[in-house]
Amino acid sequence: MKNFTQIIWIFLFVFANVYSQQEKGIIGENNWLRNWTEFDPSQQEYGEPTQILTGKITEDTTLYKRDVYLLLGNVFVTNNATLTIEPGTIIIGDFDSKATLTITKGASIIANGLETDPIVFTSKRSVKRAGDWGGLVILGDAPTSKFGNGSVAKLYHNLDPTYYADTNYGGDSISDSSGVLKFVRIEYAGKRIKNSGYFNSLLLASIGNQTVLENVMISNSAGDSFKIWGGNLNLKKLVSYKSSGNDFKFNYGAQSQIENSIAIRTPYTSSSDGARCMQILAYNNEEEVDFSKKGTLIVAKNLTLINTSNDLTSHIKQGLIDEAVYVGANASLDMNKSVISGFNPAVIFEDKIRVNQESLEKIKFTDMYFNNCNGNIFVENNKNNEDLENWYGNAAFFNVYSKGSNTETFIDTDNSRRPDYRLRINKIIASNEVDPDIKVD
Repeated sequence: MKNFTQIIWIFLFVFANVYSQQEKGIIGENNWLRNWTEFDPSQQEYGEPTQILTGKITEDTTLYKRDVYLLLGNVFVTNNATLTIEPGTIIIGDFDSKATLTITKGASIIANGLETDPIVFTSKRSVKRAGDWGGLVILGDAPTSKFGNGSVAKLYHNLDPTYYADTNYGGDSISDSSGVLKFVRIEYAGKRIKNSGYFNSLLLASIGNQTVLENVMISNSAGDSFKIWGGNLNLKKLVSYKSSGNDFKFNYGAQSQIENSIAIRTPYTSSSDGARCMQILAYNNEEEVDFSKKGTLIVAKNLTLINTSNDLTSHIKQGLIDEAVYVGANASLDMNKSVISGFNPAVIFEDKIRVNQESLEKIKFTDMYFNNCNGNIFVENNKNNEDLENWYGNAAFFNVYSKGSNTETFIDTDNSRRPDYRLRINKIIASNEVDPDIKVD
């Protein structure tokens, strides 16, 4: 009996260790992408609009599932009002007016969908394309690293000057709440801004940590999918799919935790300016920020960053694939238990970052799974990454390297309706040795 008990304990110990070693990338006993996501939104019909949203919403308002709403022009929720959206509600962004919805500082949005009844912001065009409408902007009262408060006024098309005060963001309230986004999809957003790039599908500026952001999917964005400026956010179960811009972009002193989230890129949709799954910046220009304030610090856990290329070598030669993660000077990143698969290379540091212990202690990669990348971690414009490989390849970081196809690496990437991007448990041969055959051309 004693021997039997010992055998059981040994089995459980080994099983637990095998399971924990494979607990990288997005996790969950079940595939949490099911039911509420949509990987082919072009085929969805959402019905004709029955109500119009336009101008300013200055008092508490509820949008009901029984109606389909047309978002017309630049719509602002102001005056500390709350916009509540019922599960299953459809909001269509108008193409001609490049519609946007902005939740101003002090106002809030309660978009609390259900797994079986998500809230959808989308396009109504017969042939839907990225950038068909503007996007969703949420402005809060949490800190940024900028001097003074910020403004997003320049983002809007033909904005009435009486709205300018409603475009400000930033303050001192880390625990500020702008409401709830849960089981929400945002499709085909990211309008082009004249002489200024693109709008973003979801811009979160100075959002406090009492705001709930979970189970949000952004697909076919012409600009960045999720853009976070400053604030103090906890982000969970986010999905960025086929974005032309960056999937997750953090800047201006963002203090964010992002976990159990996924970015799925294809070589045919990235913008000509280059786009990454994650871009971690401290500023665009040094003159913008106050270095006495907290700089950007991102803690990323259990992310899956995947490129769906079926011919990586050819697509890299054509310049269609960039790095998965870009880290700018003076920004900090702590990334662990995450998967980076199919990029050129996996990570790039801005060339202003000096490769020394002080810098590398601010940029951490631990328990990572680097798969099928054309090189691992490099400094911008420098092909010699020996120091970085020696640092991050140290066994103490528990990083592993592999060259498996997506089919071999993930449970089911070919299912167009219900893909499963969790790692295949017990079917991955990996090593903590850097693959000597992986080189950057």
